[in-house]
Amino acid sequence: MPNPSRIFTRRAAAALAVVLIGSTLGACASSGGRETIRFALAKPEAIPYMRDLVQEYNSSQDDVTVVLDTSGIDAVSAGFVRGDPPDIALNNYNQETARFIQRCAMSDLSDTEAAQSVREDLTPFMDQFGVCEGRTSAIPYSIMGAAVIYNKEIFEQNDLEVPTTWDELIEVCETLEAAGITPFYATFADNWTVGQGWYDYTVGGMLDTVTFFDELAAEGPNVGPDSAVSFQKDQAEPVDRMLELSQYVNDDAASRTYGDGNTAMANGEGAMYLQGPWALGEIAKAAPDLDLGMFPLPVTDDPGDLKARINMDLAAWIPVASKHQEAARAFLAYLYQPEVIQAYNESQLGFVPTKNAPPVEDERIIGLQEYIDAGDVYQGSTQLVPRAIPIMNYTQAIILGSDPQRILSNIDADYARLAFRQQ
Repeated sequence: MPNPSRIFTRRAAAALAVVLIGSTLGACASSGGRETIRFALAKPEAIPYMRDLVQEYNSSQDDVTVVLDTSGIDAVSAGFVRGDPPDIALNNYNQETARFIQRCAMSDLSDTEAAQSVREDLTPFMDQFGVCEGRTSAIPYSIMGAAVIYNKEIFEQNDLEVPTTWDELIEVCETLEAAGITPFYATFADNWTVGQGWYDYTVGGMLDTVTFFDELAAEGPNVGPDSAVSFQKDQAEPVDRMLELSQYVNDDAASRTYGDGNTAMANGEGAMYLQGPWALGEIAKAAPDLDLGMFPLPVTDDPGDLKARINMDLAAWIPVASKHQEAARAFLAYLYQPEVIQAYNESQLGFVPTKNAPPVEDERIIGLQEYIDAGDVYQGSTQLVPRAIPIMNYTQAIILGSDPQRILSNIDADYARLAFRQQ
């Protein structure tokens, strides 16, 4: 799922990686007798935090030196091909990482305290990307909850309550428009903002994405107008809702980008914004005192259908090919110490995936806590569509005026062709 890491160029990330690895290796050379492990991190905005954490760990014991590798997922993938992957990683958990899970390239972590501390109800969301039978190949480290970001002051000034049904949401939009306020600030020029927000929220609010994609996989190359499940049949109604909601946006939405949206929200130019917590930090840079909150997008008229969109923002794994299994496991245990994992997630506005995690305290995301706790969550459809299918481009085309049924039919055809090639 796209997040603020997309604003970092690969060139900048690679340059930073060289600096970090080079400086850390220099320190390792003088440490004498310590085992060195390479720790890959694929979240640019978390680099400063993890750099300090690695230094703390290296200073806390005399056996292991951790080298922070921020060269990115492409370099990690190349390392697997060369037989030289990192010893341990915290990476965005998505289709790219899952390729190595499916090929059983990751060691089994089921016997670690870290794995045993994680909530069991998160397993289906990890397994959606693929499994190696009999192994716990990766474990979640940070859950990001995405939903409707809203300006609490605008809601209060217009006597609005947080909507819990579709009809209530439309009523909120009508009230805001009548008051001369843009209900939703939209940034359709960036296709990922359409996909992760407008499309994912409406689909996830109406469909069980776990079941849908399981059944879609069972259909394989038969996906199409006559199959039991398909995009053109099952996602038609959610997409219609998305289009209806897109009538309540800024007039220049088609030319506005993610950066524009953050600036506009900071300036109070919109009441609501379909984004994840990564946007909150960007908005706060310009408006640190702005009172914002989050709530799940209601897409039906049953409040019981409310769910938060999540992604396993980071997951931990240790490759089978690592020659430093015990050292990597020792660092894994450190990362999952309650105070360590809690502090990291607080810094990134994430939710801790462990069983006894305390509730979040940040008022901007606290509105999603009850849904995270209850397991009323879903992973975005865009995350689960294979990368070979340009789902972000497709969703952008729909919201900019292309015929939705034609586009959904194209997605079915792409999915069927890909499934056929992979048989």
